[in-house]
Amino acid sequence: MALKQTSFDFDFFPEENQPAQPVAEPVRPTQVMETEVIDLVSPVEVDVMEVTTISTEVAPRKSTRGRMKLSDMSASADKLDIPDDAVLFEKSYYPIGAVSEMFKVNQSLIRFWENEFSILKPKKNAKGDRFFRPEDVKNLKLIYHLLRERKYTIEGAKDFLKKNKYAEKKFEMIESLKNLRSFLSELKANL
Repeated sequence: MALKQTSFDFDFFPEENQPAQPVAEPVRPTQVMETEVIDLVSPVEVDVMEVTTISTEVAPRKSTRGRMKLSDMSASADKLDIPDDAVLFEKSYYPIGAVSEMFKVNQSLIRFWENEFSILKPKKNAKGDRFFRPEDVKNLKLIYHLLRERKYTIEGAKDFLKKNKYAEKKFEMIESLKNLRSFLSELKANL
């Protein structure tokens, strides 16, 4: 590693009581600058000098773009906020924003799934806004289950839905068994 020499011009009595500005090396984009304030006491007056130090450590930033890890997908699959059928069928239509909040995904993903899967047919108004019926939300739940929980590809999920006419009934049975299991777990925890 080559040694570099840095020089500073210390002016303890700057004009107009402005702090002296040190001359520092140029900062590379991967470096973080930290600023410290040092009080220098002289018999005449007190000046404040700002010293800049350069740290080479950069905190890793989690990206929100790109494909999600499989471990993150399975962890988020348990956190769905889809109401029960009785509550779900109280409304005739749900806007795409509400549906995306239920599944905790972006609206663009739901629009993509709508284009890919023929079982999703939301109503559109003259403006082009999508409104999902409760049946569409249940179909989205099935698609979400296939893609995110069972880790099917888009093509694999399409083939599964085409070949298995009773896929929706099987999925409903799986959901009811999951609900029964969670109820029994709660009951066991309360004993």
